[in-house]
Amino acid sequence: MTNQEQFKTSIGGQALIEGILMRGPEKDAIVIRGKEGLITELTDRKIRPKNSILSWPLIRGAVNFFDAQVCGVKALMRSANLIPEELQEEPSKLDLWLEKKLGDKKFQELIVSFAVFMGLALSVLLFFLLPMVIGSFFDRWINNMLLLNLIEGMIRIVIFGAYMLLVSRMPDMKRVFAYHGAEHKTIRCYEAGLPLTVENVRKQTRLHPRCGTSFLLVVMVISILLFSVASTILVSFIPALGEMHGSFLYRLTMIVFKLLLLPIVVAISYEINRFAGRHNNRFCRILTGPGMWLQKLTTNEPDDDMLEVGIAALEAALPTQEGTDRW
Repeated sequence: MTNQEQFKTSIGGQALIEGILMRGPEKDAIVIRGKEGLITELTDRKIRPKNSILSWPLIRGAVNFFDAQVCGVKALMRSANLIPEELQEEPSKLDLWLEKKLGDKKFQELIVSFAVFMGLALSVLLFFLLPMVIGSFFDRWINNMLLLNLIEGMIRIVIFGAYMLLVSRMPDMKRVFAYHGAEHKTIRCYEAGLPLTVENVRKQTRLHPRCGTSFLLVVMVISILLFSVASTILVSFIPALGEMHGSFLYRLTMIVFKLLLLPIVVAISYEINRFAGRHNNRFCRILTGPGMWLQKLTTNEPDDDMLEVGIAALEAALPTQEGTDRW
């Protein structure tokens, strides 16, 4: 497969329902395959000043992660409205009542806020809180902080892998994951400096080091290291906490402490993913290897119609001045 990048682009995307979102440096592009062809919608992005505190390393990671969640949910909801009517679900009575009471705009804002909150809450619950609770029960036999956090991390990775495996087997998700593959292939083709044609895009690999799947796996690994170090420091500063080792209060304190560290975990993981996405040396290939392997579950080979959607989305997201998307 062709996969020799000439440069790295900052453009990234997300699979939607029968479509793709591409986020460029100046605008976001949603392209959906409707009954009569491709539907394209563009939204201008708010460009932060380069000296903004929100653009500082570590801070930008948490900010960009939250911004991507909000944008992704909005795009996903928009794609659900743009697909052919026969594929759309009938709104529930509650949806109709809320829309009538709040108005269309406020209703959409409410739904987006609720969806982002629920998505983040379920992710924290399933991939962090649950492993923390399970792992905490080992402290009655194990007093080594590093080993305890390693066990907790392994539980987290097993749950994450099982979740991805189950989701990848869902019939409805197979098409979404094929669009995910089309998004990656299109970006690979663009980074290789090849004309964006279906033939050229089809030859590319469907795996990409900057994928959100790889990012989440990095989060899992960084959480093991950071939680181990931070927990050890906490106990050393509060000896009384160490004396309570194995008690309910000790477990509760550790769980709350680790949850408070999550934004830092996300920020560090973002910088690592950013570094790995900008370089193509042996170290970065080793670093991104596990995430690339995991993408085999979250991406499928797309058909030519899906590749056309990816090409249209990327072309629509390109910056006005050529090269300003260079990472």
